[in-house]
Amino acid sequence: MVNSLGKLGAFQFHDTVTPELAVAVEKLGYGTVWTGGSPDAGLSFVEPLLEATDHVVVATGIVNMWKDDAAPVAESYHRIVGKYPGRFLLGLGIGHPEATKEYQKPYDKMVEYLDQLDEAGVPVADRALAALGPKVLKLAGERTAGAHPYLTTPEHTRQARELLGETPLLLPEHKVVLETDPEKARAIGRPRVQRPYLHLSNYLNSWRRLGFTDEDFADGGSDRLVDAVVAWGTPEAIGARLTEHLDAGANHVAVQALGDDRLAVYRAVAQVLLS
Repeated sequence: MVNSLGKLGAFQFHDTVTPELAVAVEKLGYGTVWTGGSPDAGLSFVEPLLEATDHVVVATGIVNMWKDDAAPVAESYHRIVGKYPGRFLLGLGIGHPEATKEYQKPYDKMVEYLDQLDEAGVPVADRALAALGPKVLKLAGERTAGAHPYLTTPEHTRQARELLGETPLLLPEHKVVLETDPEKARAIGRPRVQRPYLHLSNYLNSWRRLGFTDEDFADGGSDRLVDAVVAWGTPEAIGARLTEHLDAGANHVAVQALGDDRLAVYRAVAQVLLS
């Protein structure tokens, strides 16, 4: 069973996470290193991160079910936990319909994939499911350790906790910019919202359920939308925004630092929330 993920995780895409970064955020008190994107089934980048660190958990956010079959992913899981028991969380997801020609009946695909992981001996407690909508959130709670929503708000977290009940983990991601000037902060955050997410129906539908409209999706995203999914300002203001997720029912927040000096962002957040 995977160890505690801690209150906060440090999220970066798998091809940019280095052992040096993993060591640094572990020392700051982060419990998890999240590796985003859709890595290959071999997950060869995971062991160097675990080897360099002492106790931090490495989590994928996410392995794309359309991209790789369950069997090789399960083989990688067993290889990793055989060397580093309790320190790997297999985050899985279905990707985006705009990016996958075979994207048909995604819910059925997820159920089938989880069935195959069961058969391959990947424990429910060591896997999580990317989830935005109610149906998939419920599946995450029933068939995995919990849900890993991406680009959401504390209100989404509150609704997700109501759907999941008390036991499943709820592990939202939230982007962070250490900048107090609104224009500069949004200039850093907006491109990470605009591309590709403003062109992906599953994210647009999720935001619509939260009360955003087509006006919020135009011209690269409204200030209201950007401010909702990208925390910026002083370390204290950022810490307060991340705490809203925890107060709304999240067990853990995956903090995605944006900007030129991402370690400085992780350090500032840690000083507010982990010291």
